[in-house]
Amino acid sequence: METIFQSIEILSKEKGIDPRIVLDAVKDAMLIAARKHFRTNEDYIAELNDKTGAIQLFAVKKAVEAVEDPAKEMTLAEGRRINPEAEIGSEIRIPKKTDLLGRISAQTAKQVIFQKVREAERETVYNEYSGRAGELVNCTIKRVEGPDYILDLGKTEARLPKKEQSKLESYSVGDRVRCVIRIVDKASKGPGVVVSRAAPELVMRLFEQEVPEIYDNTVVIKGCAREAGERTKIAVQSRDRDVDSVGACVGMKGMRVQSIIRELRGEKIDIIEYSEDPVVFATHSLSPAKISRVTIVSGGEKHMEVIVDDSQLSLAIGKKGQNVRLAAKLLGWKVDIKSEEEKRQEVESAMAALVSPGEPLSVLIEYGLSESMAEKLVEAGVGTIEKLGGMTPEELQEIPGIDPQMVESIRDNLTGYYAQFEEGGAPAQPEADQAGDVEEAAAPAEAEEPAAIEEPAGPDVHEVEEDPEAAEPPAIDPVGEFDTIKDSGPQTRGEPEESGS
Repeated sequence: METIFQSIEILSKEKGIDPRIVLDAVKDAMLIAARKHFRTNEDYIAELNDKTGAIQLFAVKKAVEAVEDPAKEMTLAEGRRINPEAEIGSEIRIPKKTDLLGRISAQTAKQVIFQKVREAERETVYNEYSGRAGELVNCTIKRVEGPDYILDLGKTEARLPKKEQSKLESYSVGDRVRCVIRIVDKASKGPGVVVSRAAPELVMRLFEQEVPEIYDNTVVIKGCAREAGERTKIAVQSRDRDVDSVGACVGMKGMRVQSIIRELRGEKIDIIEYSEDPVVFATHSLSPAKISRVTIVSGGEKHMEVIVDDSQLSLAIGKKGQNVRLAAKLLGWKVDIKSEEEKRQEVESAMAALVSPGEPLSVLIEYGLSESMAEKLVEAGVGTIEKLGGMTPEELQEIPGIDPQMVESIRDNLTGYYAQFEEGGAPAQPEADQAGDVEEAAAPAEAEEPAAIEEPAGPDVHEVEEDPEAAEPPAIDPVGEFDTIKDSGPQTRGEPEESGS
């Protein structure tokens, strides 16, 4: 026990924690072991002897005049045997031999020490890595635990779970990999640091290392969307008008981006020029497809509609919708892609919906349809004349309350309604009214016919076209001709013709 302080210092250096934390853990373990060994209700305290480097154990009692609790109190006379300077109310420390602690107590102390050290180590790891989320770190595969990899970060271990791995990658123990710190979990039982090879931040950090213009903020990464192992879209913007953001990331002959693709085991990378205009940015994001037009459906809800040529639709959507899915992540908008044909059909449907659905069934009441019959048809879902006209007699008879005779009656009513639309026909009306209208219409026709013959001054287009002489241009001003007709009456029509000849 005299060399325990040296062991504490060695353990502290190995775990990278404060020796004081380990010392406190040893003290707590000794107190727990003492209570289990002595099995009393006494209060114990452990202290480090600075001279010997050993930890001493004491039972603490209070000096009183009359003892009520022997486990925690003692008389002043007994206290002065141990400490001559003791007074009433003083704490008397009674030394206990630690070498009397049994094997079970020692095992309990060991467990307590390990637990305290693990908690201290976890706290140290959390404090060191909690503020480094998204940072690129170099790791070594230490061991494999099921589908997960345990990586060595140097001071601690990190876990690379299955969901944070790329589909194209597999590793063996001892392989060196570059990952980004995803999260730091303080309450986890195993390694508290979780790293990732599938996060978009990995591609961003790799571009920062490979492209000097990104490192010095001449080119800025505005966003990144990724499906690990398949495809990545990264948006960049240049702060210098003389620097091409996309060209800087690609590098001469593609050297810069090719080194990143090799690091990602052949994953495809699309480098896109960022734009503040969402329409322009959407056009760039959906490359390599060519976009016909982009319409903002709702700016507040960030919803847009993209129209592409029919031949470009599959390219814009991508394999299993991958291209449009990554573009939507990069934009932060909801994107609907439609072909020209789909949009045309949609517009036609919308135009058809704006057209009146048809005449209501109540119009047929004027042509003999009873109100009760109209109610039965409406209840059956036949609300318009057009829909009724498109039904077969069998379909009409399936409606409850309608027999074959009623079907014939309905057909007669429809015939009367549609008769008004026949070519050259007049609207169907009651017979008495029709007769009166015919007589009234005939009288003015007969009166107007002779008037048209007797009045030569009336401008009749058909007569002018049939008369070959009238087809020739008049020799006088037409305006003057009409003025003469207006002033002189029908007898003056021949005068301008003679002067013209």
